[in-house]
Amino acid sequence: MGEHILVAVAWPYANGPRHIGHVAGFGVPSDIFARYHRLKGNYVLMVSGTDEHGTPITLAADKEGVTPQAIADRYSQIIGDDLYHLGLSYDTFTRTTTLNHYRVTQDIFKTLYEKGYILRQETLGAFSASTGRTLPDRYIEGTCPICGYHEARGDQCDNCGHQLDPIDLINPRSKIDGQPPVFKETEQFFLDLPVFADRLQKWITRQTHWRPNVRSFSLNFIKELKPRPITRDLDWGVPIPLPEYAGRDDKKIYVWFDAVIGYLSASIEWAKNRGTPDAWRDWWQNRRARHYYFMGKDNIVFHSVIWPSQLMGYFSDGFYAGSAAGAFAEVPLQLPHNIVSSEFLTMEGKKFSSSRGVVIYVNDVLSRYDPDALRYFLAIAGPENQDTDFTWSEFVRRNNDELVATWGNLVNRTLTNVYKNFGSVPAPETLTEGDHALIATVEGGFATCGEAIEQARFKSAISEAMRLASLVNTYLSEQEPWKVIKQDRARAATIWYVALHCVDQLKLLFTPFLPFSSQRLHEYLGYDGFIAGPLEFREYTEEHGTSHRVLTGDYESWIGRWEPSSLPVGQPLRQPAPLFKKLDEQVVEDELARLMGT
Repeated sequence: MGEHILVAVAWPYANGPRHIGHVAGFGVPSDIFARYHRLKGNYVLMVSGTDEHGTPITLAADKEGVTPQAIADRYSQIIGDDLYHLGLSYDTFTRTTTLNHYRVTQDIFKTLYEKGYILRQETLGAFSASTGRTLPDRYIEGTCPICGYHEARGDQCDNCGHQLDPIDLINPRSKIDGQPPVFKETEQFFLDLPVFADRLQKWITRQTHWRPNVRSFSLNFIKELKPRPITRDLDWGVPIPLPEYAGRDDKKIYVWFDAVIGYLSASIEWAKNRGTPDAWRDWWQNRRARHYYFMGKDNIVFHSVIWPSQLMGYFSDGFYAGSAAGAFAEVPLQLPHNIVSSEFLTMEGKKFSSSRGVVIYVNDVLSRYDPDALRYFLAIAGPENQDTDFTWSEFVRRNNDELVATWGNLVNRTLTNVYKNFGSVPAPETLTEGDHALIATVEGGFATCGEAIEQARFKSAISEAMRLASLVNTYLSEQEPWKVIKQDRARAATIWYVALHCVDQLKLLFTPFLPFSSQRLHEYLGYDGFIAGPLEFREYTEEHGTSHRVLTGDYESWIGRWEPSSLPVGQPLRQPAPLFKKLDEQVVEDELARLMGT
């Protein structure tokens, strides 16, 4: 029986298009993981959506003179399209502006408040001197009072890792206009994080399978936990579900509190949309289910400390206080099993920054290059365990020297020759010891690559698959079936059968990483059905009449399995075509010129 695997993917902000640095962290790794587990026969629920609340949205709206809703609508559409074209196989990619999300967020807020985990406190709020709007902590920079780092943020110092408040910074300034923020007394609601410190420390200490940077950062963070404000003086966000705030537009639940709740609300939405409203419980109230969270390293604390605190508080000490939404039962909700945090991807030696023009947008890349070429680069050379640099020269080299020259060449030389000389899968004679050894080695990739993917070592997994492809290339070069066929057609048929069988196995090993080309290869080999089929958008209408688009797919109909396949002898092949495109070296100069605006 398959396991229940929740793939919880960080929610991209709907204040602009996403660049390749974003999808290197939350996008491609999560999809590799989800596709692998579907092939394994596990029950996968991959959820996320556009994060549409908070000051970044209102700032973008103010700049353009439109409403925050208009900004959210526009970029939710653009981001959804980008993720669709990149092949990210969400079960539900939704939005945080749905009635369902509001309902679940308010239920969790109200329950935590009634149980004493949310406090009212007077605090100094930071406001923009030029607009009068609330400034989020991360939009304030200054000098860290502890280590002297000059670019510390208003919530923490990335240099020494200490938690900060904007008022703690020396010479604080707004990242928007460079002006010092104005601090005013204001009442806010705070999540009482210190009350969870002991439970968090014991729980995180047990997570020895986490990436070392995630575990050590989280353990250091909880040493100095402070209550954290979860509301802001905003008119854009989830309403506070208390009687005295009914109808008020001067204070809302803040984005970082509601965004992580989206993993749960999206799961509930998915269950309702498919007509099985309780199906989300199989992931969230099942002790054997495993939850994996994917994000960039700047989001670790929200997933390793804050979201677990919300979950612990919602059901604690056997006491349950909800539920306004009627969504939950008296059963604890599952904590994260693993937090798969990636490092940062830079571009040509510079940090990605849309405002500074140091950016390569996903839709821009996909307008000129195949999605599998980008997916391959981000898998083989992405920021899995350390900051890495994207350069156009390395992108072209990886595409031409590895993707095209190794895997693409193996597929092309094998299918072209077999299709030309046999037209179908040839019948082999007795296999030699070397033939058997090669097949066994390639089939062993299901264990070695699978183990690496389960441990979130995606670079290791795809490198192993590419190594196996190289072995088959070497086998063909040594056996030379194009020469053998002139004297011994039966032996040539056997060699090509071995190569074709290995290609069929490698097709599956590459499927989580390269779904588009793997599906085409599946069809060239004469198969019907999908091992990595098309995604789709569906429109759903909520009870108050508004509708929204969801990215999803019919994954239960996919026929691929993470196990050695049996390519039927005599199966007719379809006329093959190259899987990948070799890129001209001129691409490097053209792309650099485009970045420079020349």
